[in-house]
Amino acid sequence: MPTPFHDARAALDAFIADDANLARIETVAEIVASAFSAGGKVLACGNGGSACDAMHFCEELTGRFRRDRKPLPAIACTDPGHITCTANDYGFEHVFSRWVEALARPGDVLIVLSTSGNSENVVRAAGTARELGVTTVALLGRGGGRLAGACDHQWIVPGDTPDRIQELHMLILHALVERVETLLFGNPGTGGHE
Repeated sequence: MPTPFHDARAALDAFIADDANLARIETVAEIVASAFSAGGKVLACGNGGSACDAMHFCEELTGRFRRDRKPLPAIACTDPGHITCTANDYGFEHVFSRWVEALARPGDVLIVLSTSGNSENVVRAAGTARELGVTTVALLGRGGGRLAGACDHQWIVPGDTPDRIQELHMLILHALVERVETLLFGNPGTGGHE
């Protein structure tokens, strides 16, 4: 009888069977590291569990992941004051796009997370970022929805349910943080160049 563990393993096996998924880790990590080196920042957003994943990703950058190093500028859109104000005054579909418009600058990177790719507020955030000259990265599932092909870089991960999709999204985000740390500070244990 299949268990959640078997489902998760099947989704991961399908993900790593596509070499492009792994190569994209390097590409996006280089973009993020370059943004940090140039004084830029990373923004991340999503709804529900994806908001939690965005927050988790950003705290790995501003706090620490596997090594002591300087903090890296990353912000998740999880401020309840901003979200409730914007939702009340403009509608929930604008909570992320207004935040991007307020904080993003050319050279920054926006990472959007959506298991369906159809969340209106996430779609609008990606569009606003593109208009501002911000590099966009999407972590999606279930065919990518409306966000498929709408960002500069994307992963559309396998998985039939949001939990399996979010598990792969978190693996991607952890892999990105690990690679960004290596690119900026050298391999762990080597002392880097900080």
